[in-house]
Amino acid sequence: MLQCGLLAGAVFGAALAILGGILIPVGDQIIQSTVEKEAVIVPGTTAYENWISSAAFVYRQMWLFDVQNALDVVELGATPIVKERGPYTYKVRYLAKSNITAHNDAVSFLLPNGAIFEPDMSVGSEDDLVTTLNLAVAGAYSLVPKNLHFFLDHIIKSTKSSLFQRRSVREILWGYQDPILKDILGVFYPYNGTFDGYYTVNTGQDDISRVQHILSHPNSKLSFWNDTYCDTLNGTDASSFPPFVDKNKPIYFFSSDICRSVSSTFRETQDLWGIEVYRYVLPPSTFASPSINPDNKCFCTEKLVSRNCSMAGVLDVGPCRGGAPVYISLPHFLHGSDYLRQDVLGLNPSEENHFTYLDIEPITGFTLSFAKRLQVNMMYGPSKVISVLKHVKEYTVFPIVWLNETATLDEATADRIKAELFSRINLLENVQMSLIGIGAATFALCLVSYCCKHAELLTYH
Repeated sequence: MLQCGLLAGAVFGAALAILGGILIPVGDQIIQSTVEKEAVIVPGTTAYENWISSAAFVYRQMWLFDVQNALDVVELGATPIVKERGPYTYKVRYLAKSNITAHNDAVSFLLPNGAIFEPDMSVGSEDDLVTTLNLAVAGAYSLVPKNLHFFLDHIIKSTKSSLFQRRSVREILWGYQDPILKDILGVFYPYNGTFDGYYTVNTGQDDISRVQHILSHPNSKLSFWNDTYCDTLNGTDASSFPPFVDKNKPIYFFSSDICRSVSSTFRETQDLWGIEVYRYVLPPSTFASPSINPDNKCFCTEKLVSRNCSMAGVLDVGPCRGGAPVYISLPHFLHGSDYLRQDVLGLNPSEENHFTYLDIEPITGFTLSFAKRLQVNMMYGPSKVISVLKHVKEYTVFPIVWLNETATLDEATADRIKAELFSRINLLENVQMSLIGIGAATFALCLVSYCCKHAELLTYH
């Protein structure tokens, strides 16, 4: 009778283990269904609530480049020397999406722009003075036809302007009345009270692998680059990605700041408040010269400043900025051509401080932390007519400001996400493992007991 009980126990344990094993694919399907349900951009889902308004504050730190030898550059042709000033910090992206309109498997919206100065997170006041490039002189140098440069020179002299100007942080970033153009100029002017969009994105209802993919944007009707590859809109806006992220594949997102889509590759796994995230970074090839990355050939729209498209590390966004000589790079020309840092002294690129990254929760595809680091530059060059440029020797891509736009999940929000979504997933996984563990242990214990008992009986006889 005892032997029969042990055999029955072994069979029961094996059955439990098999049941647990059978539940693994079933459980995985339930997990996938649960995640996909919560990742769709429709009212009532976790993704929708996070999509409407950021769960974390987004801060934009600014470092301006203060010119140390402005007079020597203009009068003697000296190489500009700059010193980093900052950070001056602003809270941005604090306004919820507006004008939300759903249609079929898509939703359209506007993303309001706003910036609030955070003095406690800054090195000084917005009234701090910085010597920087004269935006009007640099802009007019490229935009005004060369046969009219003598008129431009007359205006520069009559307004007592020069290649550089000394203005407050507030004026440089957000706008000032320019005496040359008789209009308001600023690196980010206009900003407050404006919108990024009108975006249209996929909700993922029909195909979860397309959730959050941008379908249209004013700067996504790309004809700037005159090339199918460069004009292709690819990916999301980087706030989230389709669920079940495969770290062996790059992810793609569109940035309206640079009017193009970029890819990002997996670097490492990180722990964020007990949540495992995948850290993705922009590869050095993003702004590489076409000789290194042939895919970038169509982003080179002129030959002179780029030295026949050999310049690395910067993107000429003039084609989507009305022709203005604006160049985007990583801070301090990280991964850029050496001569960029030789033409302007005082720059010290650092991989640790100047790279861009996204921390993505791989099951849901939600971006839980990020740091977007970019530098805004303008170009000026030599001139035989414009007095303040007569001693300039080379076309110069001059740094004005670099920004670090960051947001990270706080502990309370992380706990809420773990409680609302991951607790259900973990519970199901624990049930699966428990059934397998208990079943296997029961099977092994009963089988061993049966064998021992059977051996005793053989020895006795």
